[in-house]
Amino acid sequence: MSKGRLLVVDDEVNVRRSMEMIHEGAGYEVHCVETGEAALDFLAACSDAARPDLVYLDIQMPGIDGLETLRRIQDAWPGQPVVMISGHANVEGAVGAMKAGALDFLEKGFSKARLLATTGAAMERGSLRREVANLRARLEAGEAEEILGDSEAMQALREQIARVAPSPARVLITGESGTGKELVARAIHRGSQRTTKPYLRLNCAAVPEELIESELFGVVKGAYTGATETRDGKFGAADGGTLFLDEVGDMSPRVQTKLLRALQEGEIEKVGSHELEKVDVRVLAATNKTLEEEVAAGRFREDLYYRLAVVPIHLPPLRARKEDVPLLAAHFAARYAAENGLPARELEPAVLERLARHDWPGNIRELRNVVERVLIMGSSELGAALGTGGGAGRGAAPGGGLGLPKGEKELLAAVAERLLGRPLKETRIGFERAMVEAALARHDGNVTRAAADLGLERTNLHKKIKQLES
Repeated sequence: MSKGRLLVVDDEVNVRRSMEMIHEGAGYEVHCVETGEAALDFLAACSDAARPDLVYLDIQMPGIDGLETLRRIQDAWPGQPVVMISGHANVEGAVGAMKAGALDFLEKGFSKARLLATTGAAMERGSLRREVANLRARLEAGEAEEILGDSEAMQALREQIARVAPSPARVLITGESGTGKELVARAIHRGSQRTTKPYLRLNCAAVPEELIESELFGVVKGAYTGATETRDGKFGAADGGTLFLDEVGDMSPRVQTKLLRALQEGEIEKVGSHELEKVDVRVLAATNKTLEEEVAAGRFREDLYYRLAVVPIHLPPLRARKEDVPLLAAHFAARYAAENGLPARELEPAVLERLARHDWPGNIRELRNVVERVLIMGSSELGAALGTGGGAGRGAAPGGGLGLPKGEKELLAAVAERLLGRPLKETRIGFERAMVEAALARHDGNVTRAAADLGLERTNLHKKIKQLES
């Protein structure tokens, strides 16, 4: 595996060739350009995963000089590690480079040992600088690393994470969109023995099928039009760490086969290459699909499913843990204030009560959006934010009563009229049995989907079925 990617920027061809030969001989990937303008163009064309780990930048060049190039790099890509080089080293130039954000300053005429030592030290410092910057950004944004919620479901989830995180097991995280699957993946990585190693994410549904293979496994120069250099994919970049494959259920059959081999053998093959490379990556996967159904339909490989789902973790929809809604809403309100430099503001009790009654088809993501909209526009916007219009929404219908929407209230009133005279307990049990049977029939006996419709955990639905059968 490559030790890292370098960009060398120097107008002297001999310097470029020398640095390229020394570094490639030591196991680095090197790309060379001769002007500051070319360096900026190259960096702009790189994806985050393909960006160089270190840039060597000459001070004196035609066009924009090295110091101006350095300033532009720091403005566009804060934290990008850069070492300045010059054939006319002086204290003033070194101090100016360090003030502009360079990690180090190297005088031309360096030995091979000095160059490689500078590269190694700079890459370590650059990695630490990025980690600190990422941590600071998360803290300043008020990002919640904690899995929030006091419900039984969330307590059980935290216990599952604590048990599986230290192990090397692969985990398949399932649940509806917006339930926090990536938050769980990050928590598993933080609790693992790989916590100091890279954590990378790939949304399999967002990458075109013709590109996902190279995104996963890398590509060699010339493999296809546009492959202008050899680069690592996510597996190579995450070597030693964790790779989170989001929406893995959308992966094509061809890529599923290659992913299976990577998991079975611990080997990958770049697009356009016939050489196998060993990788050590813990894979966490997530999907909002029911993969058992995808396997039965022939859209997902059964052997890959069992490789990914060594430990399955299912996230409940928000409607199944409504007792957590006030806590989450208060958290998002505090986070919004912190992100925008505003004084903390509490949501009104009536707003929290109304939020707790909503079914949240968009789950936690929808809740956050609604909270922010109410904070910006005022509580009078709540009905529109919940999609109920003018405050007459689900759980708060005009006309009072039990707060049911008009159509539901009339339907239930008609049913109740026919059942009057029977004991209330008998009627309730009959309603529950009918609702459970209807949900199971709608989903052809799939307990997981029926439980989601009923706002129950899967285990609770099993218990309910046994109670109704007794």
